[in-house]
Amino acid sequence: MISPTYGECDMERVVRIITDYIRLREKESEGFNLIVGTDSQNYDNTKVVVVIAVQNIGHGGIFFYEIRRIKKIKDIRRKLLYETNISLLYADRLLSVLERCRDQEEFKWDKVNFCVHIDAGMNGKTRQLVPELVAWVKATGYDCRIKPDSFAASSIADKLSK
Repeated sequence: MISPTYGECDMERVVRIITDYIRLREKESEGFNLIVGTDSQNYDNTKVVVVIAVQNIGHGGIFFYEIRRIKKIKDIRRKLLYETNISLLYADRLLSVLERCRDQEEFKWDKVNFCVHIDAGMNGKTRQLVPELVAWVKATGYDCRIKPDSFAASSIADKLSK
């Protein structure tokens, strides 16, 4: 993954940076949102950007991203299913590494909310897909947000995918 601040990072380093970031700010923080979201744009191929973001509620945050290029996906349903699947895979990877480190960290995990952001909303052509996508994410055990509250997918990843 790539961080605008820390450069290229493997998942272990991403987790170290995230845990350090939270630990150093937790006493003054209202809490943290740890978010995974994905967006994609079609060109000759489909450019897919997955984002892992840490929001220090009321005080900004940091993020990491990875860019993939795949065979062009023209169908909006297939595209959103692909984006959501990538987000779930990264969420699982992230939490797997976090779980290994959890006992070693000294901060209170109850201040950290984990969420998957879906690049779909109740306005526009994606509205009929929202119930299916939200149910899928929740069935995997994750909380999720849709537009306009899914900024990791609809703002950060969107900007990087263009």
